[in-house]
Amino acid sequence: MTHAICIHETGGPEVLRWEAVEVGEPGLKQVRLKQTAVGLNYIDVYFRTGLYPIAKYPIVLGQEGAGVVEAVGTEVEGLKAGDRVAYPMCMGAYTQQRLIDADKLVKLPDSIDDRTAAAMMLKGLTAHYLLYRTYPVKAGDTILVYAAAGGVGQILTQWGKALGATVIGCVGSDGKAQLARKNGCDFTINYSRESISRQVREITSGEGVAVAYDSIGKATFEDSLDSLKPFGVLASYGNASGPVDPFSPGILAPKGSLYVTRPTLATHISTRELYLEGAERLFKAVSEGVVNINVNQTYALKDAAQAHSDLEARKTTGSTVLLPEG
Repeated sequence: MTHAICIHETGGPEVLRWEAVEVGEPGLKQVRLKQTAVGLNYIDVYFRTGLYPIAKYPIVLGQEGAGVVEAVGTEVEGLKAGDRVAYPMCMGAYTQQRLIDADKLVKLPDSIDDRTAAAMMLKGLTAHYLLYRTYPVKAGDTILVYAAAGGVGQILTQWGKALGATVIGCVGSDGKAQLARKNGCDFTINYSRESISRQVREITSGEGVAVAYDSIGKATFEDSLDSLKPFGVLASYGNASGPVDPFSPGILAPKGSLYVTRPTLATHISTRELYLEGAERLFKAVSEGVVNINVNQTYALKDAAQAHSDLEARKTTGSTVLLPEG
């Protein structure tokens, strides 16, 4: 019998339940996937707590995973039983087996193992759109990366450095500052005791940064704006401290004709063309060692509640993977 982590209501980690579920046979354009690894992401917390609404309960949480195709629907092309695949942004990942639309999957190269794939699809494709589309980073730019010791933060740092940027990383402890520097940050700011914008101005000799990649949200919004140089971009792509309060666009003018955007991965993989472009760049960067995916924690899938608790308490670094077989 297949088991999954389900929720029947919003709440704390305690609402995550290990339950038996029925999977069934794939539809015409679906595959049945035996999952070998599942990624843990902060978006899972947003859904669990109700920050992001869920239309109907119960539901299986989770947005990304990797595994082996077990069966394919009659209209599926390009995939067969035995293929190793991975996916991002498809609710229902916290399970041992699942049905999933074939066009949500990408084949994995031999150079990338399943745990790495499960840890990198959502975070890596997020880093891709931030670096290549939201603000295309170029050599000589100085960029500000929040949660620089986290999963997306470590990828942003490494990839940004490879593109020729100077990287300032924001972290919450000295230990995380050390880890961020190990992954390529040129400078770090410990926001638990330092003013982010003041430190950015000091590091950049008053100029500011070209872009702030802000996954924190409410608590850092003003600091991010005050860290930008004229025409700078604030990419607010996460809500770890809660959603940003409503603001008047008029505040952007005196700060230097700034730009603020709220991008989502869903938009940036909304077509197969966009999806594959990002996946191919990501696979190349990881396969060639430009980006290392640091899986620093693993938990049995049935222990997802503990994984959520540790993530919210900021006890984790890098990427975390849940293992379906325990």
